[in-house]
Amino acid sequence: MSRASKLTLAATGLFAASTVVISMHEGVVRDMEQQRVKRERQLDFDLQKALEAEYKKEQTVKSSVLDALPDSSKGPGSTER
Repeated sequence: MSRASKLTLAATGLFAASTVVISMHEGVVRDMEQQRVKRERQLDFDLQKALEAEYKKEQTVKSSVLDALPDSSKGPGSTER
């Protein structure tokens, strides 16, 4: 094997290995960023749950959707007077 072919083979191998290492490192960095964002979202969610619980203690909240709907028996076309 000539010196040029040995250098070419070594350079190609080094390039391939460095490409793999860089790609894997970028994956780790991306995963860490996703975990950071997930933790921030979870903290926001927990804060909102705590605020909701605090507000529900202080305020009366109707949980029924049917209470908010208008009474259909007294709508337009009703014969009651």
